Amino acid sequence: MMKLTLAGPTYLKESISIISDLVNEARFKVTKNSLELIAMDPANVAMVLFKLLSSAFVEYELKQDTEIAINLSNLKQVLKRAKSNDSVTLEMEASKLKIQLKSNTTRTFNLPIIEIEEREQKVPELKFPVSISMPCDRLNEAVEDASIVAESMTFEAETGKINISADGDLSQVKIEILQDENTIINMDGSSKVKSKYSIEYLKKMMGASKLANKVEICFGKDYPLKLEYKEVDKLMLSFILAPRVEND
Repeated sequence: MMKLTLAGPTYLKESISIISDLVNEARFKVTKNSLELIAMDPANVAMVLFKLLSSAFVEYELKQDTEIAINLSNLKQVLKRAKSNDSVTLEMEASKLKIQLKSNTTRTFNLPIIEIEEREQKVPELKFPVSISMPCDRLNEAVEDASIVAESMTFEAETGKINISADGDLSQVKIEILQDENTIINMDGSSKVKSKYSIEYLKKMMGASKLANKVEICFGKDYPLKLEYKEVDKLMLSFILAPRVEND
């Protein structure tokens, strides 16, 4: 028995829309505390970690922990049909996921539960020398600026500021973001830390700014990048992105 109801579609709808740009099929775990997902993109470049807490739901009935493997593109298409005032109910029925969208009308969709052969994904243990908390729009602007000139961008942290840059064949861009009351930079040590990442992936990930006001950015020298978006007592959506390491 599983019946989960959200008063509005936003958290689930936006999250699945973003995740489905990176992952085709995924396995959700439903526990007494949350609906969660850990998945790797097909190229093994990015990992997605998603958790929608039970406290985000208005109804959360679960007899035992459950796993649901589903095609995310299909799920995205159904959730796109949800209006802003619709409640969304998820139920398991036989080998189907039943999704009900309800306001002045009730619409019921049934999606097949699929088999996924992939092994269970484990979140890597990462220790980041740099962590930065900043408003989402600052990161979004920097990524958009960098995308004009190149396919990858470099993050460089030093005491009190972060430099974001990109170099194309002929063009360059550099964005300097100073620490202030909204941008907090924490570093282990005082030396500069620098790493490069794919803009294509970053653009997909920063869609999560629709779900939170701030983003936490963690990275190291030629080390994975972690972006984390949180809404307290509601959800956490984070991404781990492999660096682009260049051979000098």
